[in-house]
Amino acid sequence: MEDSAAVPAPTNPTASGYQGWGVRSRRRLIIEVLLVLGLSLGQSAVYSVVSLLDKLSRAPISQGTSTLNTVLNNREVFDFTYQILDIFFALVPVMLVFYLLAEPGKSVSRAIGLDWRHPVKDGLGAVALLVVIGVPSLGLYAAGRAMGITTEIIPSALNQYWWTIPVLVLSAIRAGVLEEVILNGYLLGRLEKIGLAPVAAILLAALLRGSYHLYQGFGPFIGNFVMGLLFGWVYKKYGRVAPLVVAHALVDIAAFTLGPALGFGG
Repeated sequence: MEDSAAVPAPTNPTASGYQGWGVRSRRRLIIEVLLVLGLSLGQSAVYSVVSLLDKLSRAPISQGTSTLNTVLNNREVFDFTYQILDIFFALVPVMLVFYLLAEPGKSVSRAIGLDWRHPVKDGLGAVALLVVIGVPSLGLYAAGRAMGITTEIIPSALNQYWWTIPVLVLSAIRAGVLEEVILNGYLLGRLEKIGLAPVAAILLAALLRGSYHLYQGFGPFIGNFVMGLLFGWVYKKYGRVAPLVVAHALVDIAAFTLGPALGFGG
């Protein structure tokens, strides 16, 4: 006599009992991505667009200013405290991304290439990217100012204290880690799981990168969109976020600490 309880469960995801699982999984990923972006770069993009509209409603964009690092309190000890808190909490979405990407027995840092396995290759790659994006960005800023499509960018308006330069360096590192981990280490993979082709995922991530720089004008939007295309291609080719983070941080460190010497803020 056959045991009716021994009937195997269906293994086909579209079989009875499993129908709609792919759709539900995709919907959950979309919601997850929207939540992560809503807490980080997507939120910045929304504020950036509103800021741009505000500036355009007041005067030509070339007459506007964009300050990247501002004083948060008039008293030194509280300004320092707010600066450090701002940097720390800005990185919480990165911690969330690590949590969401975590799988049993696997290292997220290793999976996205944010580790020390290839210091020489990563270092050389970062230097190459620094040359490719660093020098052209200065020319793009000058061209944007001349064309009237870019605001005057003031990299730092912080008061000069003993901690000013270290905080600016930390702020630059924060930007590199936040943007490259979320846009490349997280978003590209999630968009592909949702169903986008790799090229479409890179384009969408690059568009987002450009969008949250719109408060600086249309020149920075174009420059960061192109940077997003390059960084997305490099990440998909090599699977390493580390050189992207280092290159991004170095560009921002130079801009934040040497802004006037590089032609910013004037």
